[in-house]
Amino acid sequence: MTLSSAMQVGFTGIQSNSVTVDTVGDNLANANTTAFKSQRTLFETLMYRTIHEGSGPTANSGGTLPRQTGYGSGVSAIQRNFKNGSVEGTGFPSDLAVDGTGFFIVTDSNGENVYTRDGAFGLDGSNTMINPAGRPLQVFQADAEGNIGTTLGSLVVPIGASSDPVATTLAALDGQLNADGSVATAGEVLTSEPITTSTGAAATAGTPLTSVTDEDGISLFNSGDVITVNADKGDVSIPEATFTVGTDGTSLGDFATFLETTLGINTDAAIGDGAGVAIENGSLVVRSNIGTSNAVSLDGTAIFNTTTPVGAPFLFSTTTAAAGENIQTSFNVFDSLGNPVEVRLRMAMESKTDAGTTWRYFAESTGDTDLSPIIGTGTVSFDQTGRFLAATGSSLSIDRSNVGSATPLVFDLDFNGLTAYAGSEGSSQVIFESQDGRPSGILVDYRVETDGTVIATYTNEQEEVLGQVALATF
Repeated sequence: MTLSSAMQVGFTGIQSNSVTVDTVGDNLANANTTAFKSQRTLFETLMYRTIHEGSGPTANSGGTLPRQTGYGSGVSAIQRNFKNGSVEGTGFPSDLAVDGTGFFIVTDSNGENVYTRDGAFGLDGSNTMINPAGRPLQVFQADAEGNIGTTLGSLVVPIGASSDPVATTLAALDGQLNADGSVATAGEVLTSEPITTSTGAAATAGTPLTSVTDEDGISLFNSGDVITVNADKGDVSIPEATFTVGTDGTSLGDFATFLETTLGINTDAAIGDGAGVAIENGSLVVRSNIGTSNAVSLDGTAIFNTTTPVGAPFLFSTTTAAAGENIQTSFNVFDSLGNPVEVRLRMAMESKTDAGTTWRYFAESTGDTDLSPIIGTGTVSFDQTGRFLAATGSSLSIDRSNVGSATPLVFDLDFNGLTAYAGSEGSSQVIFESQDGRPSGILVDYRVETDGTVIATYTNEQEEVLGQVALATF
């Protein structure tokens, strides 16, 4: 090799290594570039110069190799390292990373698909998710029910959009009823002190309220008097109700009917517990439905004449105490406008036989717009192993007159999640599990699951599937 040739060969090495320096510099410069893949430079000999030809094998020799020297170096390839880098949280829900193989799909200005590992996405002015170059991210679109399809499209996250309210059609309960408890054979019975008329006779249902007197013969009511009722039922306060003498009724029997309705005492003959409010032997008698959760409490000021100085016209004492295994729970359902409507469910063990147990439930709602809060009653039966068998009367109806929503609000109760075992803690436990109604909400947030599913979150705690991020592999 001549001196000039040696210099040329050395120069090719300088050129090749300058590419290596450029590659290393580029790797360093992009150390903080999102999804950057480092590269390395691979070299090869440019050509070979043969000094001596080799020889083939003979009978006595295996032959000889040719003698060659390299003549300069060149860059054979610049190889990219596709090994996964570390994944770091950024605090931005739109920042994505691919764990494994695959590329995000975005579209260019011509609508053609292009591919990138850079997951630094964000929302533009139209709430479309784009990359820093303004190219929309492509996802598999979801339908109105949240089912992921096979059609690719841009991901739009409509921040600030509202969702329509949905009326409840099904409410599910869960928990355990204590089959080891006692059968509820009686309800609370309250009896007032004797009520007399101006003639001293015992009052009856037909006695005018204006003829009812105290023990001194002083009239307890005048026409136009306003009587308020503030009672408790199963240790839960009943909303205050008022009765105007002469407007809402005139007789003691009219007031008894009003009181029965206000207290939500269910007089359905199918129950057979004799509950109700009546005038018996000159006294006002209040019979609650079975179980302590239905027990009515009337203290000295529960019934009060707010118009006259008499104050409390009736004083009650307990003549029979409620008993038996029982439980109560409350939950909200939603009408067609998304208004929450409270439902209270009181349950008592109605019977216990060799075949299993049967529980009676009483449903009430303070959102029921008619006079009575009662919205239904029925039974729930369990077999010998405590498993749910069947339910009756599980369709409930809540009157929603003059509130602007569809009326009535009708929904079903699902008791399949209940069991009736011997309670390990000695008491029944019933909880509200779920219901399919919802109020209106505003989309305020979103997240991307590990499988790429994009889920929007509304202020009403509802979620909606918007799509699934698509990945391309080669």
